Amino acid sequence: MEIRYFNRSLKEEESELVYGASWVQWLYRSAVGRAIGRLVTGPLFSQIFGKWQDLGFSARKIPQFVQRFNINLSEFMPEESGSRARPYSTFNSFFIRRFTETARSFPEVEGQMGAFCEARYLGYESSTSSKQFPLKGELISLPTLLQNERHQKTFIGGPLLIARLCPADYHRFHFPDQGEKMDRYPIPGDLHSVNPVALKWKSDILTTNERRVTILDTKNFGQLAYVEVGAICVGKIIESHQGKSFSRGQEKGYFLFGGSTVIVVGEPGRWKPADDILHYSKQGMETLIKLGDPVANGLVGQGPKDRL
Repeated sequence: MEIRYFNRSLKEEESELVYGASWVQWLYRSAVGRAIGRLVTGPLFSQIFGKWQDLGFSARKIPQFVQRFNINLSEFMPEESGSRARPYSTFNSFFIRRFTETARSFPEVEGQMGAFCEARYLGYESSTSSKQFPLKGELISLPTLLQNERHQKTFIGGPLLIARLCPADYHRFHFPDQGEKMDRYPIPGDLHSVNPVALKWKSDILTTNERRVTILDTKNFGQLAYVEVGAICVGKIIESHQGKSFSRGQEKGYFLFGGSTVIVVGEPGRWKPADDILHYSKQGMETLIKLGDPVANGLVGQGPKDRL
């Protein structure tokens, strides 16, 4: 299965090089893979696999990984104990690498929402009146995604962005605007792959995988439900930001090894996903966007609320 996406920076369509593609297809398409699926998608397998990436010998696969996925290491900082010859001591330390201070930036225009992940985006202007939103031809339940009756009422009919991170991507996620945390809660679940190959065979992955939900009150975009979705081989979701207040572009947390997803849902009428994201989403195609580049705009006549 070829995965096509639009690369905004290059302004062209590309085919995704999928890490572990044959293994994912075997797990979801073969009878044996589906039979042992519960063992592989449970938390224990991913925790053990994550610990494996913390061992020193795991660093040996970094050069080949960098070459295969054409990763520009000059954009990234080494770990604190790293050297020029060996910037990362383990694969996990490489996996959670940070950008240099000048590699990425967030919009200065308050009405523009910056990309909270460097990832492949799908976007929708609103969930439907039946409390659902479309994804790859399926309807996903907003109440099932959020698992909180009080909060789901706030976001029914609101805009939505889905950011899918591949294993080769930068795996830290950020706040799209300044504001304050209103609530935070975990939702237990499985750890299926979030790759489109897996989504084709199991369309409810994003609402049955383990999730962390944070309700944000932002200056320019109203309330946001910020949902971090775990995935197979993700050793852990780390919340690096502590405290209530946050600033635009500030790091919120990161995923340890594995591909992952972040979903952001907004209040109705407060903002709209960028036109290119909407255009390609209607075609069932994701848009690759760099961290901090605009992914949404505040709607005319719905200016920022002066509440922060």
